[in-house]
Amino acid sequence: MEMHWRIITVGKPALTWARLGMEDYFHRLRRVAKVEHVVIKEGPRDQVEGQLLNASADSLRVVLDERGKAYRSLELARWIEQKDLHGTKRASLIIGGADGHSESFRKQADECWTLSTFTLQHEIALVVLAEQLYRAYSILRNEPYHRE
Repeated sequence: MEMHWRIITVGKPALTWARLGMEDYFHRLRRVAKVEHVVIKEGPRDQVEGQLLNASADSLRVVLDERGKAYRSLELARWIEQKDLHGTKRASLIIGGADGHSESFRKQADECWTLSTFTLQHEIALVVLAEQLYRAYSILRNEPYHRE
């Protein structure tokens, strides 16, 4: 079974290098998984969070936040493997805007992950997330991309 990944961000990448990095990793990922990028327009946080909830409604909802659980690359690969084994069809990975996520929004998530204990600008978080998903799949496929 193939997981369908929905990466949801607030705002499109404006930095050229971030957009190119995201596109590169999404292109690589699409060889092994379904990936879509959904963009929510910036606005008041409560309005944005309502749109984020709607966009992720039919899936496992994972919020990216510096207070979330940290995974090593190998652990993320195993997480993906377990979700596949248990029949998870869709996962939405949600990167917030400049205001981050409210506590009530984080509580509505199935999981909360962190990419770093640093607060990351959302375009940087998008590139890091795309790269880590690609890395996880390269681990699962025993490809030489990842080195331990």
